[in-house]
Amino acid sequence: TPKKDETRNEPTMIHVVTWNVASAEPPVDVTSLLQLDVQPPTDLYVIGLQEVNATPVRLISDLIVEDSWSHAFMDTLAPRGFVKVTSVRMQGLLLLVFAKQIHLPYIRDIRATYTRTGIFGYWGNKGGVSVRFSFYGHMVCFLNCHLAAHVNYALQRVDEFEYILETQEFDIPDTPQIRDHKLVFCFGDLNFRIADHGLHFLRSSINSGRLNLLWGKEQLLMMKKKEPFLQEFEEGPLNFKPTYKFDRNSDSYDTSGKKRKPAWTDRILWRIKPKVFPSDDDDDDEKSSISTNEEQDECPILVTQDKYTSDMSYGVSDHKPVLGTFTLELKKGFDTPLVHVSPLGVWSADQDALLTYSVQEDFMSSTWDWIGLYKVGFKSASDYETFVWVREKELPELNEVIQLSVEKDEVPLLGGHYVLGYYSTNMQSLIGLSPNFQVSDCKKWRHLK
Repeated sequence: TPKKDETRNEPTMIHVVTWNVASAEPPVDVTSLLQLDVQPPTDLYVIGLQEVNATPVRLISDLIVEDSWSHAFMDTLAPRGFVKVTSVRMQGLLLLVFAKQIHLPYIRDIRATYTRTGIFGYWGNKGGVSVRFSFYGHMVCFLNCHLAAHVNYALQRVDEFEYILETQEFDIPDTPQIRDHKLVFCFGDLNFRIADHGLHFLRSSINSGRLNLLWGKEQLLMMKKKEPFLQEFEEGPLNFKPTYKFDRNSDSYDTSGKKRKPAWTDRILWRIKPKVFPSDDDDDDEKSSISTNEEQDECPILVTQDKYTSDMSYGVSDHKPVLGTFTLELKKGFDTPLVHVSPLGVWSADQDALLTYSVQEDFMSSTWDWIGLYKVGFKSASDYETFVWVREKELPELNEVIQLSVEKDEVPLLGGHYVLGYYSTNMQSLIGLSPNFQVSDCKKWRHLK
């Protein structure tokens, strides 16, 4: 019997949502969109929204507090142990990434960026926002796009997509651009329409469930035949009804005077970085760089799409949300955190509390790094109860155990389950988490009770 590959780990489940929310406020309940109770459970949630209302409702507090959509997802996911890894916003475009708490120390070098596009000199309302990071050593990137509208602009949409892929830059030497990443998910309101067919034919094909009759004239599928860069992206079959354009709070396609034709505007694509093969006339230098590429390919990522569908239950927008769920199989490049953090002794507000940390592996640490105390169920790295800066002067030696204290006034009076997290300013991520531990009620509080 062949020996089981010991290094291939548990599969990672990714849940991607794209939704043009058409300036609406979030629905009361986003749980059906997130399919919270699927088995095996989700590891990463990636949510791309378009046309999020760009006018702040609460002008002052919006400077420090996220928008209502971010809150709807954080409030739903945080109690279930998902932490917001990062988010990026450019006007109406919003991209949110959440991970199970257990994965946080293995999500490193987080960067986010955006690109504005526009036709007819009207820039800024369309474009792409993206987030990239290393996930257990594999470089992944998520891109949320909103491309030019209207049936006649299929070529412009392709140009805008290519422009975003070519011009977005990250300050990471190995993967400065989107296509340098091993795995890219691209999704959003790509705005491709169904060409040539009349409204009556479209509606009767949809109503009779013969969606395949429309695929031959679907613009993105047609463009894919001509454009080599689009051929690098994969997409599941369009076995769900077109998600645009609906009357709000209904399952009826547009009955307004405009009678917009239904279209699959909202899509999820993915791309695994193609292998580079040497050509005969390469010189030695180039050959050596290609062989190292092939060595890297000994750690492939296998992607399987498990579901590609829309959720028809939501009516706040004239688009229906689209979701894709994926299984990723990958070998973990590492499975130990860069920093070990732990509480020391009893924690309560009766006395100063102690913690220790030690650096397990060299990384670009900084005196701006900090260790936060988080209540279990925290929403993001900035959602700490209190924090302490790491040692101020010289940076620590490997495996040196450093003790820090937290003043008792900073320790929560009311006990509960907490976790300590080491935040790296250079990696923009929590790279070490303590086990969950108990903070005790302080004596004063116990008397009050």
